[in-house]
Amino acid sequence: MALLVRVLRNQTSISQWVPVCSQLVSVSPTQRQWSSTSQKIKIAALRMYTSCVEKTDFEEFFLRCQMPDTFNSWFLITLLHVWMCLVRMKQEGRTGKYMCRIIVHFMWEDVEQRGRVMGVNSYILKKNMALMTNNFYAAILGYDEGILSDDHGLAAALWRTFFNQKCEDPRQLELLVEYVRKQMQYLDSMNGEDLLLTGEVRWRPLVEKNPQSILKPHAPTYNDEGL
Repeated sequence: MALLVRVLRNQTSISQWVPVCSQLVSVSPTQRQWSSTSQKIKIAALRMYTSCVEKTDFEEFFLRCQMPDTFNSWFLITLLHVWMCLVRMKQEGRTGKYMCRIIVHFMWEDVEQRGRVMGVNSYILKKNMALMTNNFYAAILGYDEGILSDDHGLAAALWRTFFNQKCEDPRQLELLVEYVRKQMQYLDSMNGEDLLLTGEVRWRPLVEKNPQSILKPHAPTYNDEGL
């Protein structure tokens, strides 16, 4: 039987459902003064969110973390990667925080679309999304506290949220703590201006084959418009 993540990839395309970027997020008169810049940020935000769902090896997470092949597991993995992007972009001041808002917007658009593709009843989908929204902000708060703490604090946050308090193998927690630490280190090594322009993020593998390559991010590419 095909994995759920494969089915979702085959039946959903972000380019098909994402609204036109110029129609996203109403702007105030002050923000209109930098509309050209904000437009580029929205495109970069879409690329960054896309990296969370298309450049993450979900099947490896399912296997090594012994997660069931469900929509909820997909969301938990996506949430973790979106959070890491948010942590990184919040370091880029006002512009970075604006980009964070757009990334989260795209995430909820994607979640809703994937629910529809799976044939979830509209009432149940609306109810589930309300629950997922609450869980999202609770997870963000817990992860924020965990990343600022030692490995025990981060492990506790991952155990509560990612594993839903059901991880019985300490090696899985250790693996995920190591993954988050090295991934945040890798993201921090990326140039902030490049991230704001391109939104391109490459994720380290869950199990590192070449640890010495962690701090060698690929240089971003630009087109004629600086995107």
